Amino acid sequence: MALVEVKVPDIGDFDEVTVIELMVKVGDTIKAEQSLITVESDKASMEIPSSTAGVVKDLRVKLGDKVKQGSVVLVLEASGAASAPAAAPVEAPAAAAPVTAPAVASAPTEAPAPVVASVVASSAISAAPAHNPGAPSLGLPHASPSVRKFARELGVPLEEVKGTGPKGRISQDDVQAFTKAVMAGSAQTKAQAAKAPAGGDGAALGLIPWPKVDFAKFGPIERKEMGRIKKISGANLLRNAIMIPAVTNHDDADITDLEAFRVSTNKENEKSGVKVTMLAFLIKACVAALKKYPEFNSSLDGDAIVYKNYWHIGFAADTPNGLMVPVIRDADKKGILQISQEMGELAKKARDGKLGPAEMTGATFTISSLGGIGGKYFTPIINAPEVAILGVCKSTHEPVWDGKQFVPRLMLPLSLTWDHRVIDGAAAARFNAYLGQILGDFRRVLL
Repeated sequence: MALVEVKVPDIGDFDEVTVIELMVKVGDTIKAEQSLITVESDKASMEIPSSTAGVVKDLRVKLGDKVKQGSVVLVLEASGAASAPAAAPVEAPAAAAPVTAPAVASAPTEAPAPVVASVVASSAISAAPAHNPGAPSLGLPHASPSVRKFARELGVPLEEVKGTGPKGRISQDDVQAFTKAVMAGSAQTKAQAAKAPAGGDGAALGLIPWPKVDFAKFGPIERKEMGRIKKISGANLLRNAIMIPAVTNHDDADITDLEAFRVSTNKENEKSGVKVTMLAFLIKACVAALKKYPEFNSSLDGDAIVYKNYWHIGFAADTPNGLMVPVIRDADKKGILQISQEMGELAKKARDGKLGPAEMTGATFTISSLGGIGGKYFTPIINAPEVAILGVCKSTHEPVWDGKQFVPRLMLPLSLTWDHRVIDGAAAARFNAYLGQILGDFRRVLL
């Protein structure tokens, strides 16, 4: 009887894995392809089989040990019976960071069975039907009974495995390669795809899978879970960016005189404690423009357009927890000082995380202001079910030709994004032009 070392085979894109279960002990008689140990990485678990039948003479690993490809698992005394050939190393398809794959609860309790890797829970994949020699072979994958048995015990749907043998015949190596690809995240069974959130990775849109990259391979990283607000807003922004055919018009408004009026107003009302910002004037100006061009104050409802006879203006507020959009309700009925006071109160609530749902819903139009941060123009994403949003950046002094000479004027960049299903380009250009006229001469609000 010859002594044979059983080693860890090719386990895919894993450096070291931890032994979490010992399935045999010294003195046990095992069969070829019987599972010996279970190993686990931080992303997946798998069972390591024996390439040879025989009696275990020495167990070289214990619970908690780290092993890798080529590590000796045990030494056994090979039996006289023909041993199964060791599976040739199979290179897993190029993949990046492996994703978690739940392990099968336990090995089959009947006669020792070859189980290489527990890649999917039994509830996630329907086992391939047993091969019935008496049944018609039409529609069955081209594979031998032993390969079918091997695939069933792994929970691998054989009809989804691509055979590399003659006439597309599926070998044990093909099953193992498929198993490793599923564990590494570079392949997915149809059952897994059906259970995945629709559109989560772009599959529902017919897009190629999102790249999975092990960034730690290239340098130090730090992983932080996304905050609740960003998760919620991110999903909404993605939907809006994909579903709305948005177009953005860029323009400049001369706010030289308006800024002078704002500064003087703050000086006059210094004792009131209410600070008037340019955003308050923008809200009133937008209400006037929305009344003149009501399609910008509407929403789509199926094949109908709903025109709203109220003017609730949302404004994007930057908070430590993420972007929030409080709403100034009935802005058409409020003056600049009242709007400024409400904005201050709502912005403080947003920063303190105390905004209620009623204070963030019902907007008919939104303004996203980068204020004094900087920038020139940008493309804000429409906040559905609204049909338009105004983005404003930092105002700058620029030379403007007055017909005789260049004079310094304070110019405010405007970026109007609109839903092309409801609004056309001409209407958008008129809206921006009219808004610029109001900001240039605020007396127009009274007209």
